[in-house]
Amino acid sequence: MSDTTTGASYAAAGVDIEAGDRAVELMKEWVKKTKRPEVLGGLGGFAGLFDASALKRYERPLLASATDGVGTKVDLARKMGVYDTIGHDLVGMVVDDLVVCGAEPLFMTDYICVGKVHPERVAAIVKGIAEGCVLAGCALVGGETAEHPGLLGEDDFDVAGAGTGVVEADQLLGPDRIRTGDAVIAMASSGLHSNGYSLVRHVVFDRAGWSLDREVPEFGRTLGEELLEPTKIYSLDCLALTRTTEVHAFSHVTGGGLAANLARVVPDALHARVDRSTWTPDAVFDVVGRAGNVERLELEKTLNMGVGMIAVVPGESVDAALTTLADRGVHAWVAGEITERGGHATGAALSGDYAS
Repeated sequence: MSDTTTGASYAAAGVDIEAGDRAVELMKEWVKKTKRPEVLGGLGGFAGLFDASALKRYERPLLASATDGVGTKVDLARKMGVYDTIGHDLVGMVVDDLVVCGAEPLFMTDYICVGKVHPERVAAIVKGIAEGCVLAGCALVGGETAEHPGLLGEDDFDVAGAGTGVVEADQLLGPDRIRTGDAVIAMASSGLHSNGYSLVRHVVFDRAGWSLDREVPEFGRTLGEELLEPTKIYSLDCLALTRTTEVHAFSHVTGGGLAANLARVVPDALHARVDRSTWTPDAVFDVVGRAGNVERLELEKTLNMGVGMIAVVPGESVDAALTTLADRGVHAWVAGEITERGGHATGAALSGDYAS
């Protein structure tokens, strides 16, 4: 029974304002590293400010907006006590959706919800977000840390973010640009990224009975270390492609897998054919499949299978595109082509068997 002899307070209800202030102080140095020239002020205001006069150089600037979270991957971070990588995942999920239309990510805001504010833990999460923003070339202009005692356990947390980007109207990428004979260029993922973790967790924990500290020979590290591998951030690589060669479309491979996401940017009259034999998925995909006896189709519609981003380019742009990506340290290859849609063909499909 609660004590009703003393007055109620926010602290007694489980919210520690001083801890929240301490977290803000700890995260300031990391947020500062993301600052772009257009950003005004710093943390502590009610809203982040971005000088929109920077858009005057555009003839017709289109603002792009995206929002996302990291899903159940946050539970693995909590269990492992590793908080400075999950922010990379958050940034990647947001900015790589923005760049699909050719937009340059300008700024992000984040929302961190916790059961109890542990200042160092919150600061570590923001550190990861800030590092991700640096990799994406965008600013972290603000955010919110919310303490929800009673709804979340003391160690529970979740993260979400929103981003804004800009693209010149006549440079907008998408289905209208795609033509027959275009090449489908695949860019390698860094692993599972941030999708399909409900399936992965069910397979490795519930069915296989593995622990996070289990050493997995195929990974050369523990299961937990493999599962926490951060999402690769492609935004600056994609923008480099648009500057060095002609690009018709990008597709960010997230929930739904490669075929479903590629189909989203293929016009109705055309078909994208992707040849599995052009790459070998990382070991984690095979391990998850074998551990849970998961059918290939189920894996492919849930996980990225080793491809995190797709670029659709004209045939004559292939060499330049691959050279640009190689120069930037991105493993990429021609994985398929765009053809006329015929018979029962869908927007995109995979054929053949993966290379061994």
